[in-house]
Amino acid sequence: YLGSWLFILSLTAVSNLEAAVLGYGFQAKFFPEVSFCLGIALFACGMVHRVCVTSCILFSVAALYYVNKISHKVHNVAVQVDSYASKKKKK
Repeated sequence: YLGSWLFILSLTAVSNLEAAVLGYGFQAKFFPEVSFCLGIALFACGMVHRVCVTSCILFSVAALYYVNKISHKVHNVAVQVDSYASKKKKK
């Protein structure tokens, strides 16, 4: 369980660093950021015990799902689309 906290905290640190360096609108992507932070957490858990790696993967995937869900609630803004289409008259 602590390995998943290490994953979430390292992902938050990497994302904040990238936002500070590359601009506010930059988002963490799966390949470079998420996989790197998961690798760090799995390596740290692997130093303790092999079973810790498996539980770290499961808890980290669940935590990533909920962090993504919360992020979409906070940062996504619903855009209203006009349902009325203007029709041109044919002459």
